[in-house]
Amino acid sequence: MTLAPPSPSALLQPLQLPWDLRLTADQFERVCQANPDAVLELSADGHLIAMTPTGSETGARNQALGALLWLAVRRSDLPLQAFDSSSGFRLPDGSVLSPDASLVRLERWQALTPEQRRSFAPLCPDLVVELASASDEGPRGLTALRRKMDAYLANGTQLGWLLLPEERAVEIWRAGAAANPERLENAASLDGGDLFPALALDLAPIWDV
Repeated sequence: MTLAPPSPSALLQPLQLPWDLRLTADQFERVCQANPDAVLELSADGHLIAMTPTGSETGARNQALGALLWLAVRRSDLPLQAFDSSSGFRLPDGSVLSPDASLVRLERWQALTPEQRRSFAPLCPDLVVELASASDEGPRGLTALRRKMDAYLANGTQLGWLLLPEERAVEIWRAGAAANPERLENAASLDGGDLFPALALDLAPIWDV
């Protein structure tokens, strides 16, 4: 018996996955390769996390964030590699997460093999930045992002910045003090402190979108 190939309309149907599906990081990578337009993350327990597209305002802020962080690294002359929001990292707990922006110390990045660099890099960034949406709902909401900040620090991140554009405020998450992030009101800029000296990020272009 010869089976006919699926019709083009069938190929366009969204894939329905069982709620109790668990994936390994390797299986998750294959899913991402098969669905290049999907924005997905993987939780530490193997659950797929579907990241819905951002609103246009948040997208513009993300673009500004990435450009400003890259420029801040260049000006600081620190040995850091910058990554955008589409970069996934395979964390030690088995999750695969994609911060809105992140930095990895250059020696850690260069220690990876070419194959590891082309895949989800098996490390946790040294600095992560997340940009909260106006709503507290979904994977981009404040509650979910705070859980992610906890996860980053538990997996080795040294410094995290959670940006709250609606309030022009920032939560600073530091290794060893994950439960007590420092909050900056009406923040105009951020700096890397002792961990990343000379790293300075201007927030005005992000707030003023």
